[in-house]
Amino acid sequence: MKLLLLLSLSSLSLFFLDRADIGLTLTHATTVDSLGACQGVSFLNGRAYLYGDREVGMIRTYAVGPKSLSYTGQEIRLTKGGQDVINHPTGIAYNGLGPTFIGNSIRPGDASQNPEGTRWRAVIYSVNWAGLLNTGTLDGNLLNTIEDDACIQGTRPEYVQYQNRWYVATADYGNRTNEVRLYDPARLATAKKTSEPGVVVKKFTCSPWVQNLHWIPAKGVLVLIQNQIEGRRWRFTFLDLSKSIETGREHVLRTIDLDKTDELEGFALLNDQTTGLAVTSSRTNNAHFVDLSW
Repeated sequence: MKLLLLLSLSSLSLFFLDRADIGLTLTHATTVDSLGACQGVSFLNGRAYLYGDREVGMIRTYAVGPKSLSYTGQEIRLTKGGQDVINHPTGIAYNGLGPTFIGNSIRPGDASQNPEGTRWRAVIYSVNWAGLLNTGTLDGNLLNTIEDDACIQGTRPEYVQYQNRWYVATADYGNRTNEVRLYDPARLATAKKTSEPGVVVKKFTCSPWVQNLHWIPAKGVLVLIQNQIEGRRWRFTFLDLSKSIETGREHVLRTIDLDKTDELEGFALLNDQTTGLAVTSSRTNNAHFVDLSW
């Protein structure tokens, strides 16, 4: 009887560990202009980088204050020779150690990506991040162009760690056969296609409508930034990355749906583990400060 009781208590403890008590509350909204439709946010080296698809793809840099964003005046145009290259940026993978990657997801309806204009084309660009910040364009800073043909629908690169190694994770945007895939960053940096041997290292199935990814290293948690339905409503899904990889399917710690009707595009934690910024493609009130509790 004592053994059964101990086993029951152990199982109960594991349940609570697996289903984390994570809370997420919106605290303040502000409007960020001049990005077109904002497609995401990365917080790197004390600055928030918001990216969007204005007349060309671009990144703008912001200083972060208490519930405020201040434009620094730094604008990066994702062009080469004046031509739009990364027209629809969908992810920045930067860790300060390995290569830096920017994703581009070309939407259905663009006949340039297939004659019917129905298939997503996904491209990952290896870039010189320091040079890009210095010159403000891709000229001289575009190192490699990689067709993400291992994807199912779109690409959104983000660095993650698994078993003390860095990988570039990406995910699909769709309503079936969605995956999170982990790419070897060294192989990815020199590849022409992600279907080449050795690029895809791990993968697992995940839920639909993933707009972006955010890695929280202190928790070992990968956040899927999602829509509840195609192009609308907010969803945050917190995954145990290790267990997701080991089981081959997403291991959900908590799913949080918010009653917001626009299109959630990105999310990043800021200076600590409890304050974040969520961005949408709306023209106004498109940047929302978030309090996160664990």
